[in-house]
Amino acid sequence: MDLLDTLLGHDQAASEELLSIARGLGESSLDQEVDIGHRTLRATFDHMIWNIEAWSDQLVGHPVRGRPGQGETTGAQLSRRLRAAYRGFADAARSIRDRGAWDELWTDRSCSPPVQRSYSATVGHVITHSMHHRAQILFMLRLLGVSRLPEGDVLGWARGLAE
Repeated sequence: MDLLDTLLGHDQAASEELLSIARGLGESSLDQEVDIGHRTLRATFDHMIWNIEAWSDQLVGHPVRGRPGQGETTGAQLSRRLRAAYRGFADAARSIRDRGAWDELWTDRSCSPPVQRSYSATVGHVITHSMHHRAQILFMLRLLGVSRLPEGDVLGWARGLAE
């Protein structure tokens, strides 16, 4: 497995695992306020998933989709969105890798004025952005009383694949 496939596989699996744990607490627990980041599990997962959706849209040259409205972010909907968003993101990242375009620039028109970005930095941003929010989610889950949480590291994930 190459580095990109390792990072993509781990990022998706780690995010799905934490979302599954959070969903197991029930819908009301997803809205418990915590003094960090986006303040709730639901808002943090929604932000993280929308980030993947929005950057994926830009990587393939599509307009950025609208963000789901209130009431469109149940635990089940978040899980479906995460899987779909990650399929799109992984496909876009692998296409960039396969055509050797890591250093090519694209224009991010969501900024004013538009900004030139490399594909490699953009893909790296999406993956590290998710990692940042998973750390917040782990903290939130601990505060909500979840004691058995995964470490969530790449080595542990890879070891699980090998076993």
